[in-house]
Amino acid sequence: MNDLGEFDYIVVGGGAAGCVLANRLSADPDVSVLLLEAGNDEKWIWTKIPVGYLYCINNPRTDWCYMTEPEPGLNGRSIIYARGKGLGGSTLINAMLYLRGQSRDYDEWADLTGDSGWRWDSVLSHFKSVEDHWNGASETHGAGGEWRVEQQRLSWRVLDRFAEAAVQAGISNTPDFNGGDNQGVSQFEVNQKRGTRWSSVRGFLDPIRSRPNLRIVTGALSDKLVVEGKHVRGIEFRRGNESCVAHSRIETVLSAGAVGSPAILQRSGIGDPDMLQSLGIPVVHALPGVGKNLQDHLQLRSVYKVQGIKTLNQQANSLWGKAMMALEYALFRRGPLTMAPSQLGLFARSDPSFETPDLEYHVQPLSLDKFGDPVHRFPAFTASVCDLRPQSRGHIGIRDRDPGSAPKIAPCYLTHEADRLKAARALRLTRRIVAQSALAPFKPVEHLPGAEFTTDEQLAHVAGNVGTTIFHPVGTCKMGRADDAMAVTDAELRLRGMTGLRVVDASIMPTITSGNTSSPTIMIAERGAQLIRAARLHA
Repeated sequence: MNDLGEFDYIVVGGGAAGCVLANRLSADPDVSVLLLEAGNDEKWIWTKIPVGYLYCINNPRTDWCYMTEPEPGLNGRSIIYARGKGLGGSTLINAMLYLRGQSRDYDEWADLTGDSGWRWDSVLSHFKSVEDHWNGASETHGAGGEWRVEQQRLSWRVLDRFAEAAVQAGISNTPDFNGGDNQGVSQFEVNQKRGTRWSSVRGFLDPIRSRPNLRIVTGALSDKLVVEGKHVRGIEFRRGNESCVAHSRIETVLSAGAVGSPAILQRSGIGDPDMLQSLGIPVVHALPGVGKNLQDHLQLRSVYKVQGIKTLNQQANSLWGKAMMALEYALFRRGPLTMAPSQLGLFARSDPSFETPDLEYHVQPLSLDKFGDPVHRFPAFTASVCDLRPQSRGHIGIRDRDPGSAPKIAPCYLTHEADRLKAARALRLTRRIVAQSALAPFKPVEHLPGAEFTTDEQLAHVAGNVGTTIFHPVGTCKMGRADDAMAVTDAELRLRGMTGLRVVDASIMPTITSGNTSSPTIMIAERGAQLIRAARLHA
Protein backbone atom coordinates (compact mmCIF):
# COMPACT_ATOMS: atom_id res chain seq x y z
CA MET A 1 0.00 0.00 0.00
CA ASN A 2 1.34 3.43 -1.00
CA ASP A 3 1.60 5.60 2.12
CA LEU A 4 1.28 9.32 1.38
CA GLY A 5 2.40 10.12 4.91
CA GLU A 6 0.94 12.30 7.63
CA PHE A 7 -0.96 15.56 7.33
CA ASP A 8 -2.55 17.68 10.01
CA TYR A 9 -5.87 17.63 8.14
CA ILE A 10 -7.22 15.36 5.44
CA VAL A 11 -10.23 16.65 3.51
CA VAL A 12 -12.04 13.84 1.70
CA GLY A 13 -13.94 15.23 -1.28
CA GLY A 14 -13.14 18.28 -3.41
CA GLY A 15 -16.65 19.52 -4.08
CA ALA A 16 -18.46 22.63 -2.87
CA ALA A 17 -17.52 22.10 0.79
CA GLY A 18 -14.11 20.52 0.20
CA CYS A 19 -12.77 23.45 -1.82
CA VAL A 20 -13.79 25.88 0.93
CA LEU A 21 -12.19 23.71 3.62
CA ALA A 22 -8.94 23.34 1.68
CA ASN A 23 -8.80 27.11 1.29
CA ARG A 24 -9.56 27.99 4.87
CA LEU A 25 -7.52 25.29 6.64
CA SER A 26 -4.42 25.79 4.51
CA ALA A 27 -4.56 29.54 5.19
CA ASP A 28 -2.70 28.67 8.41
CA PRO A 29 0.92 28.09 7.30
CA ASP A 30 1.60 26.06 10.43
CA VAL A 31 -0.62 23.16 9.35
CA SER A 32 -0.51 20.76 6.40
CA VAL A 33 -3.63 19.85 4.42
CA LEU A 34 -4.32 16.99 2.02
CA LEU A 35 -7.33 17.32 -0.29
CA LEU A 36 -8.52 14.08 -1.92
CA GLU A 37 -10.91 14.10 -4.88
CA ALA A 38 -12.18 10.99 -6.65
CA GLY A 39 -12.72 12.80 -9.94
CA ASN A 40 -10.28 14.73 -12.07
CA ASP A 41 -9.04 18.30 -12.13
CA GLU A 42 -11.58 19.03 -14.84
CA LYS A 43 -10.72 21.67 -17.48
CA TRP A 44 -13.44 20.80 -20.00
CA ILE A 45 -14.91 23.86 -21.74
CA TRP A 46 -18.46 22.80 -20.88
CA THR A 47 -17.71 23.19 -17.17
CA LYS A 48 -17.07 26.89 -17.89
CA ILE A 49 -19.86 27.80 -20.35
CA PRO A 50 -23.07 28.00 -18.26
CA VAL A 51 -25.30 26.06 -20.65
CA GLY A 52 -22.73 23.26 -20.52
CA TYR A 53 -24.75 21.52 -17.81
CA LEU A 54 -26.66 20.01 -20.75
CA TYR A 55 -23.50 18.12 -21.70
CA CYS A 56 -22.12 17.52 -18.21
CA ILE A 57 -25.09 15.95 -16.44
CA ASN A 58 -25.32 12.20 -17.08
CA ASN A 59 -21.88 12.27 -18.69
CA PRO A 60 -19.38 9.97 -16.91
CA ARG A 61 -16.65 12.55 -17.45
CA THR A 62 -18.27 15.01 -15.04
CA ASP A 63 -21.09 13.09 -13.34
CA TRP A 64 -21.15 9.90 -11.26
CA CYS A 65 -24.30 8.99 -13.24
CA TYR A 66 -26.19 7.52 -10.30
CA MET A 67 -29.74 6.26 -10.63
CA THR A 68 -32.36 5.95 -7.93
CA GLU A 69 -33.95 2.67 -7.01
CA PRO A 70 -37.43 2.22 -8.54
CA GLU A 71 -39.56 4.78 -6.70
CA PRO A 72 -43.11 3.82 -5.65
CA GLY A 73 -44.06 7.51 -5.41
CA LEU A 74 -42.86 8.01 -8.99
CA ASN A 75 -45.02 5.11 -10.17
CA GLY A 76 -42.09 2.72 -10.27
CA ARG A 77 -39.69 4.92 -12.22
CA SER A 78 -35.95 5.14 -11.59
CA ILE A 79 -34.51 8.58 -12.35
CA ILE A 80 -31.02 10.00 -12.84
CA TYR A 81 -29.39 11.33 -9.68
CA ALA A 82 -26.59 13.57 -10.90
CA ARG A 83 -23.60 14.23 -8.61
CA GLY A 84 -20.65 16.25 -9.85
CA LYS A 85 -17.38 14.43 -10.50
CA GLY A 86 -14.12 16.36 -10.27
CA LEU A 87 -12.68 19.26 -8.29
CA GLY A 88 -15.64 21.55 -7.73
CA GLY A 89 -18.06 18.65 -7.35
CA SER A 90 -21.64 19.49 -8.25
CA THR A 91 -20.78 23.17 -8.70
CA LEU A 92 -19.31 22.01 -12.04
CA ILE A 93 -22.70 20.89 -13.31
CA ASN A 94 -25.41 22.50 -11.18
CA ALA A 95 -27.95 25.23 -11.90
CA MET A 96 -25.68 28.05 -10.61
CA LEU A 97 -28.63 29.61 -8.75
CA TYR A 98 -27.63 31.65 -5.71
CA LEU A 99 -30.15 30.92 -2.96
CA ARG A 100 -29.70 30.74 0.78
CA GLY A 101 -33.14 29.55 1.85
CA GLN A 102 -35.19 31.14 4.60
CA SER A 103 -34.26 32.39 8.05
CA ARG A 104 -36.68 29.85 9.57
CA ASP A 105 -34.57 27.01 8.10
CA TYR A 106 -31.53 27.93 10.18
CA ASP A 107 -33.52 28.81 13.29
CA GLU A 108 -34.95 25.29 13.05
CA TRP A 109 -31.42 23.85 12.83
CA ALA A 110 -30.51 25.73 15.99
CA ASP A 111 -33.55 24.33 17.78
CA LEU A 112 -32.80 20.78 16.62
CA THR A 113 -29.13 20.92 17.62
CA GLY A 114 -29.24 23.23 20.64
CA ASP A 115 -26.56 25.44 19.06
CA SER A 116 -27.48 29.10 18.49
CA GLY A 117 -24.55 29.37 16.09
CA TRP A 118 -26.78 27.85 13.41
CA ARG A 119 -29.45 30.58 13.74
CA TRP A 120 -30.02 32.86 10.76
CA ASP A 121 -28.58 35.88 12.54
CA SER A 122 -25.35 33.92 13.04
CA VAL A 123 -25.01 32.12 9.70
CA LEU A 124 -25.72 35.35 7.80
CA SER A 125 -22.20 36.50 8.63
CA HIS A 126 -20.80 33.32 7.03
CA PHE A 127 -22.88 33.81 3.89
CA LYS A 128 -21.60 37.37 3.64
CA SER A 129 -17.96 36.55 4.36
CA VAL A 130 -17.65 34.28 1.29
CA GLU A 131 -19.81 36.38 -1.02
CA ASP A 132 -18.83 38.76 -3.80
CA HIS A 133 -22.18 40.28 -4.72
CA TRP A 134 -22.64 42.25 -7.94
CA ASN A 135 -24.30 45.10 -6.03
CA GLY A 136 -21.59 45.39 -3.39
CA ALA A 137 -21.70 45.10 0.38
CA SER A 138 -24.91 45.78 2.26
CA GLU A 139 -26.76 44.72 5.38
CA THR A 140 -27.55 41.36 3.77
CA HIS A 141 -24.80 40.88 1.17
CA GLY A 142 -21.02 40.71 1.12
CA ALA A 143 -18.38 41.90 -1.32
CA GLY A 144 -14.84 40.76 -1.98
CA GLY A 145 -15.37 37.10 -1.09
CA GLU A 146 -14.68 34.10 -3.25
CA TRP A 147 -18.28 33.18 -4.15
CA ARG A 148 -19.25 35.44 -7.05
CA VAL A 149 -22.94 36.36 -7.47
CA GLU A 150 -24.20 38.19 -10.56
CA GLN A 151 -27.38 39.04 -12.39
CA GLN A 152 -28.29 36.98 -15.43
CA ARG A 153 -27.19 38.19 -18.86
CA LEU A 154 -30.32 37.45 -20.89
CA SER A 155 -34.07 38.07 -20.82
CA TRP A 156 -37.20 36.46 -22.22
CA ARG A 157 -40.52 38.18 -22.80
CA VAL A 158 -42.42 34.97 -22.05
CA LEU A 159 -40.86 34.88 -18.58
CA ASP A 160 -41.69 38.54 -18.00
CA ARG A 161 -45.30 37.73 -18.81
CA PHE A 162 -45.25 34.74 -16.47
CA ALA A 163 -43.99 37.04 -13.70
CA GLU A 164 -46.84 39.46 -14.43
CA ALA A 165 -49.28 36.56 -14.26
CA ALA A 166 -47.88 35.51 -10.88
CA VAL A 167 -48.47 39.03 -9.55
CA GLN A 168 -52.01 38.92 -10.89
CA ALA A 169 -52.45 35.62 -9.03
CA GLY A 170 -51.49 37.35 -5.76
CA ILE A 171 -47.73 36.70 -5.58
CA SER A 172 -45.79 39.93 -5.17
CA ASN A 173 -42.53 40.94 -6.82
CA THR A 174 -39.39 40.78 -4.68
CA PRO A 175 -36.04 42.51 -5.19
CA ASP A 176 -34.03 39.77 -3.43
CA PHE A 177 -34.59 36.11 -2.63
CA ASN A 178 -31.74 36.05 -0.09
CA GLY A 179 -32.70 38.34 2.77
CA GLY A 180 -34.24 35.61 4.92
CA ASP A 181 -37.77 35.76 3.45
CA ASN A 182 -37.88 34.62 -0.17
CA GLN A 183 -41.60 35.20 -0.78
CA GLY A 184 -42.27 36.58 -4.26
CA VAL A 185 -41.26 36.44 -7.91
CA SER A 186 -38.00 37.64 -9.46
CA GLN A 187 -35.12 36.70 -11.74
CA PHE A 188 -32.68 34.33 -10.05
CA GLU A 189 -29.20 35.60 -9.28
CA VAL A 190 -26.45 33.24 -10.40
CA ASN A 191 -22.95 32.05 -9.50
CA GLN A 192 -21.33 33.35 -12.65
CA LYS A 193 -18.60 35.81 -13.56
CA ARG A 194 -18.99 37.77 -16.79
CA GLY A 195 -21.03 35.04 -18.43
CA THR A 196 -19.01 32.04 -17.24
CA ARG A 197 -19.82 29.45 -14.55
CA TRP A 198 -18.30 30.27 -11.17
CA SER A 199 -17.63 26.94 -9.47
CA SER A 200 -16.16 26.36 -6.01
CA VAL A 201 -12.87 25.25 -7.59
CA ARG A 202 -12.57 28.56 -9.46
CA GLY A 203 -13.51 30.60 -6.41
CA PHE A 204 -11.82 28.84 -3.51
CA LEU A 205 -9.16 26.46 -4.85
CA ASP A 206 -7.56 27.94 -7.96
CA PRO A 207 -6.27 31.08 -6.20
CA ILE A 208 -4.45 29.08 -3.48
CA ARG A 209 -3.16 25.98 -5.29
CA SER A 210 0.45 27.07 -4.87
CA ARG A 211 0.40 27.06 -1.08
CA PRO A 212 3.28 24.81 0.01
CA ASN A 213 1.24 23.32 2.87
CA LEU A 214 -1.59 22.13 0.57
CA ARG A 215 -1.44 18.91 -1.42
CA ILE A 216 -4.22 18.10 -3.90
CA VAL A 217 -4.62 14.51 -5.11
CA THR A 218 -7.20 13.72 -7.79
CA GLY A 219 -8.37 10.35 -9.03
CA ALA A 220 -8.43 9.27 -5.38
CA LEU A 221 -11.46 7.03 -4.81
CA SER A 222 -11.96 6.85 -1.06
CA ASP A 223 -12.52 3.40 0.35
CA LYS A 224 -12.67 3.46 4.15
CA LEU A 225 -11.39 5.29 7.19
CA VAL A 226 -8.36 4.21 9.18
CA VAL A 227 -9.76 3.63 12.66
CA GLU A 228 -7.88 2.90 15.87
CA GLY A 229 -10.35 2.07 18.62
CA LYS A 230 -12.77 5.00 18.53
CA HIS A 231 -10.32 7.40 16.87
CA VAL A 232 -10.03 8.09 13.14
CA ARG A 233 -6.44 8.30 11.95
CA GLY A 234 -6.86 8.75 8.21
CA ILE A 235 -8.26 7.28 5.02
CA GLU A 236 -7.57 4.42 2.62
CA PHE A 237 -8.21 5.12 -1.06
CA ARG A 238 -7.50 3.90 -4.56
CA ARG A 239 -5.71 5.62 -7.42
CA GLY A 240 -6.25 3.48 -10.46
CA ASN A 241 -5.04 0.02 -9.49
CA GLU A 242 -2.96 1.29 -6.58
CA SER A 243 -4.07 1.10 -2.94
CA CYS A 244 -3.08 4.15 -0.92
CA VAL A 245 -3.34 5.45 2.64
CA ALA A 246 -2.88 8.82 4.30
CA HIS A 247 -2.87 9.64 8.01
CA SER A 248 -4.13 12.70 9.87
CA ARG A 249 -2.45 14.14 12.93
CA ILE A 250 -5.42 16.30 13.97
CA GLU A 251 -8.60 15.48 12.03
CA THR A 252 -10.01 13.81 8.96
CA VAL A 253 -12.94 15.66 7.41
CA LEU A 254 -15.52 13.94 5.21
CA SER A 255 -16.83 16.32 2.54
CA ALA A 256 -17.94 13.76 -0.04
CA GLY A 257 -21.56 14.93 -0.05
CA ALA A 258 -24.90 13.47 0.92
CA VAL A 259 -24.24 10.38 -1.22
CA GLY A 260 -20.50 9.91 -0.71
CA SER A 261 -20.00 10.65 2.99
CA PRO A 262 -22.45 8.06 4.37
CA ALA A 263 -21.09 5.48 1.92
CA ILE A 264 -17.53 5.97 3.22
CA LEU A 265 -18.76 5.67 6.81
CA GLN A 266 -20.64 2.47 6.00
CA ARG A 267 -17.64 0.87 4.29
CA SER A 268 -15.66 1.77 7.41
CA GLY A 269 -18.06 -0.17 9.63
CA ILE A 270 -19.81 2.95 10.95
CA GLY A 271 -23.58 2.93 10.60
CA ASP A 272 -26.66 0.80 11.11
CA PRO A 273 -25.43 -2.52 12.60
CA ASP A 274 -28.09 -4.60 10.87
CA MET A 275 -27.22 -3.22 7.45
CA LEU A 276 -23.47 -3.59 8.00
CA GLN A 277 -23.78 -7.15 9.22
CA SER A 278 -25.94 -8.08 6.24
CA LEU A 279 -22.99 -7.07 4.02
CA GLY A 280 -20.41 -8.87 6.14
CA ILE A 281 -18.82 -5.62 7.35
CA PRO A 282 -17.63 -5.70 10.98
CA VAL A 283 -19.34 -3.06 13.11
CA VAL A 284 -16.74 -0.55 14.26
CA HIS A 285 -19.21 1.98 15.62
CA ALA A 286 -23.01 1.72 15.68
CA LEU A 287 -24.72 4.84 14.33
CA PRO A 288 -28.15 3.89 12.95
CA GLY A 289 -28.71 7.31 11.36
CA VAL A 290 -25.92 6.98 8.79
CA GLY A 291 -27.52 7.09 5.34
CA LYS A 292 -31.01 7.77 6.73
CA ASN A 293 -33.01 11.04 6.73
CA LEU A 294 -32.42 11.62 2.99
CA GLN A 295 -34.35 14.67 1.81
CA ASP A 296 -34.55 16.14 -1.68
CA HIS A 297 -36.61 18.56 -3.75
CA LEU A 298 -38.88 16.91 -6.32
CA GLN A 299 -39.89 19.22 -9.15
CA LEU A 300 -43.20 18.79 -10.96
CA ARG A 301 -42.87 19.98 -14.56
CA SER A 302 -45.84 21.63 -16.23
CA VAL A 303 -45.34 22.38 -19.95
CA TYR A 304 -47.54 24.89 -21.80
CA LYS A 305 -47.66 25.37 -25.54
CA VAL A 306 -47.94 29.02 -26.56
CA GLN A 307 -48.50 31.07 -29.70
CA GLY A 308 -47.19 34.43 -30.90
CA ILE A 309 -44.25 34.71 -28.49
CA LYS A 310 -40.64 33.61 -28.75
CA THR A 311 -39.29 30.68 -26.72
CA LEU A 312 -35.95 28.89 -26.89
CA ASN A 313 -37.62 25.98 -28.67
CA GLN A 314 -37.81 27.92 -31.94
CA GLN A 315 -34.25 29.21 -31.69
CA ALA A 316 -32.72 25.87 -30.71
CA ASN A 317 -34.44 24.11 -33.63
CA SER A 318 -32.97 26.53 -36.15
CA LEU A 319 -29.41 26.40 -37.53
CA TRP A 320 -29.51 30.17 -37.87
CA GLY A 321 -30.78 30.48 -34.30
CA LYS A 322 -27.98 28.29 -32.97
CA ALA A 323 -25.39 30.27 -34.91
CA MET A 324 -26.68 33.55 -33.48
CA MET A 325 -26.59 32.15 -29.95
CA ALA A 326 -22.96 31.11 -30.40
CA LEU A 327 -22.03 34.48 -31.91
CA GLU A 328 -23.70 36.45 -29.13
CA TYR A 329 -21.81 34.46 -26.53
CA ALA A 330 -18.48 34.68 -28.34
CA LEU A 331 -18.73 38.45 -28.78
CA PHE A 332 -20.48 39.59 -25.61
CA ARG A 333 -20.70 36.63 -23.17
CA ARG A 334 -24.46 37.13 -23.24
CA GLY A 335 -27.55 35.33 -24.45
CA PRO A 336 -28.85 31.74 -24.22
CA LEU A 337 -25.42 30.15 -23.73
CA THR A 338 -25.22 31.95 -20.37
CA MET A 339 -28.52 30.39 -19.31
CA ALA A 340 -28.92 28.74 -15.97
CA PRO A 341 -31.39 25.83 -16.23
CA SER A 342 -34.01 28.23 -14.81
CA GLN A 343 -34.15 31.98 -15.13
CA LEU A 344 -37.31 33.06 -13.34
CA GLY A 345 -37.95 32.12 -9.73
CA LEU A 346 -41.07 32.23 -7.62
CA PHE A 347 -41.66 31.34 -3.97
CA ALA A 348 -45.24 30.89 -2.80
CA ARG A 349 -47.43 29.25 -0.18
CA SER A 350 -49.46 26.17 -1.02
CA ASP A 351 -51.81 27.17 1.79
CA PRO A 352 -52.43 30.73 3.06
CA SER A 353 -52.10 29.51 6.66
CA PHE A 354 -48.37 28.80 6.23
CA GLU A 355 -46.06 31.45 7.68
CA THR A 356 -43.45 31.18 4.92
CA PRO A 357 -43.39 29.91 1.31
CA ASP A 358 -43.30 26.16 0.94
CA LEU A 359 -43.19 26.06 -2.88
CA GLU A 360 -40.44 27.09 -5.28
CA TYR A 361 -40.86 27.56 -9.02
CA HIS A 362 -38.17 27.30 -11.69
CA VAL A 363 -39.58 28.76 -14.90
CA GLN A 364 -37.90 28.18 -18.27
CA PRO A 365 -38.52 29.54 -21.81
CA LEU A 366 -38.25 26.02 -23.27
CA SER A 367 -39.70 22.52 -23.00
CA LEU A 368 -38.68 18.92 -23.53
CA ASP A 369 -39.96 15.47 -22.64
CA LYS A 370 -37.16 14.70 -20.20
CA PHE A 371 -33.64 15.83 -19.42
CA GLY A 372 -31.26 14.93 -22.21
CA ASP A 373 -33.97 14.95 -24.90
CA PRO A 374 -34.07 17.65 -27.57
CA VAL A 375 -36.41 20.58 -27.02
CA HIS A 376 -39.88 20.33 -28.49
CA ARG A 377 -40.45 21.63 -32.01
CA PHE A 378 -43.42 23.73 -30.88
CA PRO A 379 -43.07 26.97 -28.84
CA ALA A 380 -43.60 26.35 -25.13
CA PHE A 381 -42.44 27.19 -21.62
CA THR A 382 -41.97 25.02 -18.53
CA ALA A 383 -43.07 25.93 -15.02
CA SER A 384 -41.54 23.47 -12.54
CA VAL A 385 -42.64 23.58 -8.92
CA CYS A 386 -41.14 21.79 -5.93
CA ASP A 387 -42.19 21.21 -2.33
CA LEU A 388 -39.53 23.05 -0.32
CA ARG A 389 -40.08 21.09 2.88
CA PRO A 390 -41.09 17.53 2.00
CA GLN A 391 -42.15 15.16 4.76
CA SER A 392 -41.01 12.05 2.89
CA ARG A 393 -37.67 10.63 4.04
CA GLY A 394 -35.41 8.34 2.06
CA HIS A 395 -32.12 6.52 2.58
CA ILE A 396 -28.78 5.74 0.96
CA GLY A 397 -26.79 2.55 1.49
CA ILE A 398 -23.83 0.80 -0.06
CA ARG A 399 -24.42 -2.37 -2.07
CA ASP A 400 -21.15 -4.04 -1.08
CA ARG A 401 -17.63 -3.26 0.13
CA ASP A 402 -16.40 -2.08 -3.28
CA PRO A 403 -15.95 1.73 -3.36
CA GLY A 404 -16.49 1.58 -7.12
CA SER A 405 -20.05 0.26 -6.72
CA ALA A 406 -22.85 2.80 -7.01
CA PRO A 407 -24.85 3.01 -3.78
CA LYS A 408 -28.54 2.27 -3.45
CA ILE A 409 -30.34 5.63 -3.52
CA ALA A 410 -33.98 5.61 -2.41
CA PRO A 411 -35.35 9.17 -1.94
CA CYS A 412 -38.88 7.80 -1.31
CA TYR A 413 -40.52 10.78 -3.04
CA LEU A 414 -44.24 11.32 -2.45
CA THR A 415 -44.48 8.50 0.07
CA HIS A 416 -45.87 10.83 2.75
CA GLU A 417 -49.52 11.70 2.25
CA ALA A 418 -48.87 15.39 3.01
CA ASP A 419 -46.44 15.52 0.08
CA ARG A 420 -48.99 13.99 -2.27
CA LEU A 421 -51.63 16.53 -1.24
CA LYS A 422 -49.13 19.37 -1.69
CA ALA A 423 -48.25 18.09 -5.16
CA ALA A 424 -51.90 18.41 -6.15
CA ARG A 425 -52.09 21.93 -4.71
CA ALA A 426 -48.88 22.94 -6.46
CA LEU A 427 -50.09 21.82 -9.87
CA ARG A 428 -53.33 23.70 -9.33
CA LEU A 429 -51.43 26.87 -8.41
CA THR A 430 -49.46 26.58 -11.66
CA ARG A 431 -52.73 26.42 -13.57
CA ARG A 432 -54.08 29.44 -11.69
CA ILE A 433 -51.01 31.51 -12.59
CA VAL A 434 -51.11 30.49 -16.27
CA ALA A 435 -54.82 31.35 -16.45
CA GLN A 436 -54.17 35.04 -15.66
CA SER A 437 -54.68 37.75 -18.28
CA ALA A 438 -50.95 38.48 -18.69
CA LEU A 439 -50.51 35.19 -20.56
CA ALA A 440 -53.92 35.08 -22.25
CA PRO A 441 -52.77 36.67 -25.55
CA PHE A 442 -50.46 33.69 -26.12
CA LYS A 443 -53.19 31.07 -25.73
CA PRO A 444 -51.34 28.70 -23.36
CA VAL A 445 -52.39 25.07 -23.61
CA GLU A 446 -51.31 22.52 -21.01
CA HIS A 447 -49.15 19.86 -22.68
CA LEU A 448 -47.94 18.25 -19.45
CA PRO A 449 -49.18 16.84 -17.16
CA GLY A 450 -52.52 17.24 -18.95
CA ALA A 451 -55.67 19.24 -18.23
CA GLU A 452 -57.72 16.05 -17.88
CA PHE A 453 -56.23 15.42 -14.43
CA THR A 454 -58.31 17.36 -11.91
CA THR A 455 -58.87 15.55 -8.60
CA ASP A 456 -56.33 15.36 -5.78
CA GLU A 457 -55.89 11.65 -6.41
CA GLN A 458 -55.36 12.13 -10.15
CA LEU A 459 -52.92 15.00 -9.70
CA ALA A 460 -50.92 13.15 -7.04
CA HIS A 461 -50.63 10.15 -9.36
CA VAL A 462 -49.61 12.18 -12.40
CA ALA A 463 -47.07 14.03 -10.23
CA GLY A 464 -45.31 10.67 -10.06
CA ASN A 465 -45.11 10.66 -13.86
CA VAL A 466 -43.74 14.19 -14.33
CA GLY A 467 -41.73 14.54 -11.12
CA THR A 468 -37.94 14.55 -11.18
CA THR A 469 -35.19 15.64 -8.83
CA ILE A 470 -33.53 19.04 -8.94
CA PHE A 471 -30.51 17.37 -7.36
CA HIS A 472 -30.65 18.64 -3.77
CA PRO A 473 -29.88 15.56 -1.63
CA VAL A 474 -29.16 16.38 2.01
CA GLY A 475 -29.47 15.02 5.52
CA THR A 476 -27.82 11.58 5.44
CA CYS A 477 -25.36 12.39 8.27
CA LYS A 478 -27.57 14.84 10.08
CA MET A 479 -26.45 16.83 13.08
CA GLY A 480 -28.52 16.76 16.24
CA ARG A 481 -28.65 16.73 20.01
CA ALA A 482 -27.14 13.99 22.14
CA ASP A 483 -30.58 12.52 22.81
CA ASP A 484 -31.38 12.19 19.09
CA ALA A 485 -30.72 8.52 18.35
CA MET A 486 -30.59 9.19 14.60
CA ALA A 487 -28.09 12.06 14.79
CA VAL A 488 -24.76 11.22 13.16
CA THR A 489 -22.90 14.42 14.01
CA ASP A 490 -23.13 16.96 16.80
CA ALA A 491 -23.67 20.69 16.33
CA GLU A 492 -19.93 21.16 15.70
CA LEU A 493 -20.05 18.51 12.97
CA ARG A 494 -18.03 15.93 14.94
CA LEU A 495 -18.99 12.32 14.44
CA ARG A 496 -20.88 11.15 17.52
CA GLY A 497 -19.01 8.68 19.70
CA MET A 498 -15.66 8.95 17.90
CA THR A 499 -12.75 11.39 17.76
CA GLY A 500 -10.64 12.69 14.91
CA LEU A 501 -13.49 12.89 12.38
CA ARG A 502 -15.96 15.52 11.24
CA VAL A 503 -18.49 15.58 8.43
CA VAL A 504 -18.76 18.94 6.67
CA ASP A 505 -21.11 18.96 3.69
CA ALA A 506 -24.83 18.93 2.83
CA SER A 507 -25.29 15.57 4.54
CA ILE A 508 -25.26 17.25 7.99
CA MET A 509 -28.44 19.28 7.36
CA PRO A 510 -31.11 17.99 9.76
CA THR A 511 -33.78 19.50 7.50
CA ILE A 512 -33.51 20.67 3.91
CA THR A 513 -33.25 24.39 3.20
CA SER A 514 -36.11 26.22 1.50
CA GLY A 515 -34.30 26.67 -1.79
CA ASN A 516 -31.33 25.40 -3.77
CA THR A 517 -28.64 23.83 -1.61
CA SER A 518 -25.27 24.74 -3.15
CA SER A 519 -24.69 28.04 -1.35
CA PRO A 520 -25.93 26.73 2.02
CA THR A 521 -23.29 23.99 1.63
CA ILE A 522 -20.64 26.65 1.03
CA MET A 523 -21.81 28.37 4.22
CA ILE A 524 -21.65 25.08 6.18
CA ALA A 525 -18.04 24.65 5.08
CA GLU A 526 -17.16 28.22 6.04
CA ARG A 527 -18.54 27.70 9.55
CA GLY A 528 -17.11 24.18 9.72
CA ALA A 529 -13.63 25.49 8.95
CA GLN A 530 -13.94 28.03 11.75
CA LEU A 531 -14.99 25.29 14.18
CA ILE A 532 -12.05 23.10 13.13
CA ARG A 533 -9.50 25.90 13.48
CA ALA A 534 -10.93 27.00 16.82
CA ALA A 535 -10.64 23.45 18.17
CA ARG A 536 -6.95 23.36 17.28
CA LEU A 537 -6.24 26.73 18.86
CA HIS A 538 -7.97 25.73 22.09
CA ALA A 539 -6.58 22.20 22.27
